[in-house]
Amino acid sequence: MALTRQTKRDSNLRKGSVPEFGRALKEHGLRMLMHGLARLPLPLLHRLGAVLGWGVARWPNRQRRNALINIALCLPELTADEQRRLRDRNLREFGKTYLEIAYLWLRPVDQVLSLIREVRGAEWLARRPGQGLIVLSPHHGAWELAGLYLATQGRTAIFYKPQRYLDDLIRESRARTGADLAPITARGIRVLVEALERGDFVGILPDQEPKADKGAVFAPFFGIPAFSMLLVNRLARRTGAPVIFLFAERLADGSGFVIHCLPAPEGVDSEDDQVAATALNCGIEQCVRLCPEQYLWPYKRFRCRPEGMPKVYTGPLDDAHALEQARRVRETLARM
Repeated sequence: MALTRQTKRDSNLRKGSVPEFGRALKEHGLRMLMHGLARLPLPLLHRLGAVLGWGVARWPNRQRRNALINIALCLPELTADEQRRLRDRNLREFGKTYLEIAYLWLRPVDQVLSLIREVRGAEWLARRPGQGLIVLSPHHGAWELAGLYLATQGRTAIFYKPQRYLDDLIRESRARTGADLAPITARGIRVLVEALERGDFVGILPDQEPKADKGAVFAPFFGIPAFSMLLVNRLARRTGAPVIFLFAERLADGSGFVIHCLPAPEGVDSEDDQVAATALNCGIEQCVRLCPEQYLWPYKRFRCRPEGMPKVYTGPLDDAHALEQARRVRETLARM
């Protein structure tokens, strides 16, 4: 019996080692790919990314469908042809976003920061002595560059979600300009509070759907109920820190980026959760409207639905059904 149990344990260990070996192999492959891409000039990476995005836009797939559904939901003032054209431009930008990341992570910091051609609204980064500042960077444009730039302006703590792959590389890259990375945990939130109380910057990606009901409410995003975080509100109320938005717009010719800083709408620090979440989403909308083709439209922002609302990301993958799905969702919302 002992021999049998030992044999089973050995067999289980061997089985467990296969996924771990596969993960390590994939990690190594991804690192090699990133280092290879980082050697290429940024304009070439952008051209390759645009070609990749063009390919994604050519055949039915979920990214293509979800982007069109989101655009049709959020920008109903556009015609169907305009929505499709925006989706196609967006997927080309989507390709650029993911190929340029290697360049932003692995090229020398001075070389990366030299790509910033202009900073608009830099006065919003000013702080009173001892006062912290909450800086929100949506998934818009080159969000990796936004975080690197912010940390050059003063001591910064950035809220960070640990990743299954390339986690060490991501942490090292994001910390290159001096940022402290705070994991998305209760301990990480304490790090953010302490940073604000010291008078530091705190960077947060504000447009991801929270994983739990606690600390989130449904609030309109382009008029559509979206499950929205209350963390920004809680931090602002607890520390008295003002809130701004910051994102890096990608220039069309591949020559670099423009940093935009905008004040958050009034109410983001309201004691009313609904008012606060609505103000947060309104600020994200203001960023998106400056260059809508660079927002992360393929992301399932409306995956979690209020009771009685239909699922959003479902059905066939062709454009006609995607537009029809968006129309049904809006009609259901209008009847509620």
